Amino acid sequence: MSEKPPVDEKNMLSQFSEKTVPFRGGGFLPTPKRIIGPLVFVGLILFWEYGSQNGIISPLVLPAPSEAWSAFMDLVNSGLLWQHLAASLQRLVIGWSTGTFLGIFVGTLIGLFSVARSGLSPLVSAIFPIPKIALLPLFIIWFGIGEGSKVATIMFGTFFPTVIATYGGIDNVDRNLIRMGQSFGLSRFSIIRKIILPGALPAILSGARISAAIAIILLVAAEMIAAEYGIGAYILLAGSLMATDQLIAGVAMLSILGLIIAWLIGMAEKYFLKWRT
Repeated sequence: MSEKPPVDEKNMLSQFSEKTVPFRGGGFLPTPKRIIGPLVFVGLILFWEYGSQNGIISPLVLPAPSEAWSAFMDLVNSGLLWQHLAASLQRLVIGWSTGTFLGIFVGTLIGLFSVARSGLSPLVSAIFPIPKIALLPLFIIWFGIGEGSKVATIMFGTFFPTVIATYGGIDNVDRNLIRMGQSFGLSRFSIIRKIILPGALPAILSGARISAAIAIILLVAAEMIAAEYGIGAYILLAGSLMATDQLIAGVAMLSILGLIIAWLIGMAEKYFLKWRT
């Protein structure tokens, strides 16, 4: 029998070492494409401007972005912009932050304690579907026509989505992690602080995005009733005067406000949810 040729182990190892295997454990992490979002906005605005200037879009129905910009600059030069923004931001910050804090607190109680879940969960399910705008006249009777009714409307509207997001996030925490903490002798408070709340935080922040959008909607509705200053009052006045350029400028301010809030919540997600990467 012929002898087998000796195996050159060094050559084999060098061949294997030169081959690169692609990493397959990315975990479906989204890669941000920062340029695409601004390009979409710029493209839509340019198309809108082109259609308005060439008669494709009627200026009576939808004025050109340049006309809305002129109306916005008139608002800036008159000094009324800061009064409208200050009034709206004050109502939004107080109402949304209060509703979010109370919602996280009540949602945590429902998620952790059976008595709270049995008593409060049906109540939340019964009141949440009620349109909060329909309760605005009742809030005016209770808190008056001033700032109290407007803040209460925003707070009430943001409270219930936050409650549902919080106890839903707590329910979705991996129970094996909780059992592991118990097996290591962690106290109940430590398990809540180190395992349950961090595990529920993605759902809580997602609920904050939804509640922030609801808060902006309710802010406009509340300011359209007996408010001298505010973006909603400005939009209502522009609509009653058929000033569509001012109306578009007010709607654009609300859109920019929503983008800023979404960006802030996104920054909070990057900071608090580093452990997911």
